[in-house]
Formats: sequence, C-alpha cells, structure tokens
Amino acid sequence: MGDEPDLVAAVERSTDPEIREEFDRRARDQAVRIRDDIVSGRLDTDDFAVGMELEAYAVDDDGRLASIPEAAFDRGGFAKELGVHNLEVNSEATPFDADGLAKQADRIAENVADARTVLGDEGLVPVLDAMWTIPPAGGTDTYLGAVEERSGVVVARNMRQHPRYVALDNEILDRSGGTITVDAPGARLSYPTILAESLATSIQPHLQIPEVDDFPDYFNAALRTTGPVLSLSSNSPFLPADCYDAAADPDVIEATLHEHRIRVFEESINAGAPRGEGKVRFPRDLAAATDVVDRVVADETYAPVLADGDAPDASPYRSTIREYDHKRGVHWRWVRGVVGGQPVGTEREGASLRIEYRPLPTQPTVRDTVSIQALVVGLLRGLVAADHPVLDLPWTAARDCFYDAVAHGPDAELAWITADGDRTTDPDAVYDDLFAHARRGLREAGLGVDAIDDYLAPVERRRDGTVPSAWKKDRVREAADDGATLPEAIEVMQRTYLDRAGGQTPFVDW
Repeated sequence: MGDEPDLVAAVERSTDPEIREEFDRRARDQAVRIRDDIVSGRLDTDDFAVGMELEAYAVDDDGRLASIPEAAFDRGGFAKELGVHNLEVNSEATPFDADGLAKQADRIAENVADARTVLGDEGLVPVLDAMWTIPPAGGTDTYLGAVEERSGVVVARNMRQHPRYVALDNEILDRSGGTITVDAPGARLSYPTILAESLATSIQPHLQIPEVDDFPDYFNAALRTTGPVLSLSSNSPFLPADCYDAAADPDVIEATLHEHRIRVFEESINAGAPRGEGKVRFPRDLAAATDVVDRVVADETYAPVLADGDAPDASPYRSTIREYDHKRGVHWRWVRGVVGGQPVGTEREGASLRIEYRPLPTQPTVRDTVSIQALVVGLLRGLVAADHPVLDLPWTAARDCFYDAVAHGPDAELAWITADGDRTTDPDAVYDDLFAHARRGLREAGLGVDAIDDYLAPVERRRDGTVPSAWKKDRVREAADDGATLPEAIEVMQRTYLDRAGGQTPFVDW
C-alpha cells in the first residue's frame, strides 16, 4: 500500500522513548495552563449547552456487516471510527434551552438521513444499533482476526488505516502479550488486534457547564445516574451469531449480559492492565474541577503523537493544548470531562468545560436517541439545581449499580437516594424521582410541560422493562423455542431489528 512507509513510521515514532518523553512534557505544561484557566474563570461560560455523538455501523442489502468506502466520508456529514464498517455522526452543540434542544433533534435526524442517503449510493445502510450480530460473508473470526505485519508493525486489515488507531492497537498488543481476549457466556473471542472493540457502538450526550466551580457536582451526579439510565437503554446482549456454537446451551440466552458493549470495550482496551486499573473504567468522584486535568496527566500514556502543523478542526483554545487533548482522547472513562471546546451561548472568545456521558448504547431510532439525550441533560441539571441528596450515595453503590445494569439491564438492582433522603432500590421509587428531576432540569432550561413530556415519553415508557436488550433476548428465545439453533435465532432476531431500526416508530411501539 502506498501509505505503508508513513503508517509504519508514525507507529514507530509513537514508541520512540524520546518522543514519548517530549509528549509527556508538553502535556504536563499544557495541563498547568489549563489548571490556571480553570481557577481564573477563563473556562466559565454564559450558559449551559448540549451536544451529541452517535455511532453506527453499515450493512449491505443482505443485512451483513460491510465496509464503508473512503470516498463516502468525503461526501457525507459523518466521520470515521475504528472499524472500516463504523461511522459517527455528531450534532453541533447548541444552547440548552427549548430552541437548542429542538435544533439538536433536527440535526441528529438530518445527519442520520444524510448518512442514509450517502451510504445508500454505495448499496449500504447505516444501522442504529449497539452491536452488530450478523457477520460479514467471511465470518466474524476471519474479519476481526485478519492482520498483517508491515516492518514489525501489526496492521488489522479491517481497521481504518489511521496512524492513531494502528499505533494504539500496537501499544495495547505489546502490553497484552499479543492477544486480545473477550469472554462472554457461550463464547470466547481471541484476536491479535483490538479490532473486537469495533463490535460496540454508543451515543454520547454532552453537557457544557457554565461555572466550572459547579463541575464536580454535575460530574458526581452523572456517576450516580449511570446505572438507572443504562437499565432503561441497554441494547447489546449478543455477540455476532457465528461466535456461538450451533449446539450452544439455550441457557446462554438467560446468562448473557444486557450490555456486552461495556465488557467488549473494557476487555479490548484494558488488555494487559491490572484488574480495575485499565484505561476504561468507572471513574472516581471529583473534589475540584482541576481534578479533570490532573487525572489526564496521571493516566498512562498510550500511542503519543507530537502536534505538528495546523489543527484545522480544533477550537482556538484546543489548538494550543494538542498533546493534552490527544492524551485526554485515550483517557477512557464512562464519564469524563472535556476541556477546551469553543463555548456555546457566549459572544466572547474562550473555552469550555463539559461532561461527556459515555455509558449509553446506540438506540434503535432517532426519536429514542433524542429522548435519551433530553433525559440525561435534564436529569443532571435538575439534580444539581435541587441540591439532590443522591450526591451522597456512596461511590461504591453507584459503581455497583452501573455494572449490575450492564449485567441485568431492566432487572438491575438499582441504587438511589430519593429527594426525601431515603435510600432505595425500588425501581418505581427510583424512576419516579429520576424523571421528576429530569423534568425539573428541562423546566430550568425553559421547556414547557408538553414539550418535556414529548421528549421523555419514548424512554419513560420503558419503565416496565420494555428495553431493546430485553426485546432482543425475547426474540432470540422465541426463535430457539421454535427449533432454531442459537446462531440462527440471533440472526432471525437481528433481521427483525434491522427492518425496524432507524424508522419513525419509537422502540416502545415495536
């Protein structure tokens, strides 16, 4: 390939001890400036703002996973991701008010429609889903395990040939002894690349916080909401169908996690790291906004790249902190702080500090995505505005609730403290309080009652356990009961999902 020398050279530079030392020095120096800017108020903004990242994957007209041609990214309003089958659409940030949320809904819909049009010209369809399960024609193992060695650099054939991805792959492979393994009920994946991570797709609501002194409260509130919100949105119970043996025990259906996406991401990226200390994990509470910066600096450096030349896509502020920003990009936590974006809702030059809420799977429709976004941003704003006692929930309880939602989805053991100060695991009590405070936050943003009800209805109606992962399990169980093998049953389920995903009907009305 024509780019091989450049790709290999870029990976070799990322492993050069002198480059790594210089990268860390620059990141530390930039972090000092950021800390000073946080303390001085430079990262304060005039208002809240919201945004969204939405990841998806492409299939062909037979519903099988398919690669997206490079030319499609030049024509569409979507970006590349790790796998050649992945894409990401973003909604540009808007003020957190009635008009801003309406624009978010319009932009998400328009961007998904644009992706559908552009990919349609290539004979492909973008799928709003959290994990692909119908493999490409050659099979999952062949697809995810295909690698070649170029001058000592491992290159996964179905990974985007971007130096950052390839360098990261080689860094993690070196730390893991050359093999990435993901375990699941009834299946075990093992590959000489991190490409298994490309199984998983997610949505990531963002919330810009106006006063950085308040940032720890919003961050810590976000941690305590992850379990209950994930239990309403879980959507990735099954790995690709051909990862399971045809004679697999039907009990696998019951045993499988509701959110395998979380396990796949953690085990792919954390390979070789001590348990609980990998890059992907549930973060600790913040005591001060500057903790956001200190944690990035303290995090292990993976695949460093020294900034060189212009950064056309960066905000003016972020263009001055490029090494820090690169390191923050591989500081994977299920909630994290992002420094330096162009402020929204302010006329002056500056920067911002925002929450990136990362634990949520891609949802079946745009309407569901917009509903989850409104729930998250409304809930965080409402909890902090109310000085809600859930912030006193022990961190360990919040963490355990999150991972219980990963395992059990709508049947998770929730952990919450109500507005009256009562500790509870009762789902009705939890969700009564949770949605009440989401409504409060949306009212604080200037939305009327009817608009709030319209935004929240698709996700609030899931309180009875009607969530995507449970729907998928039910469809697989029905097919298995009718005599299908587990791989066949998963494919039957997924084809029904593909027929409905991306449409106008909210998931709860399927």
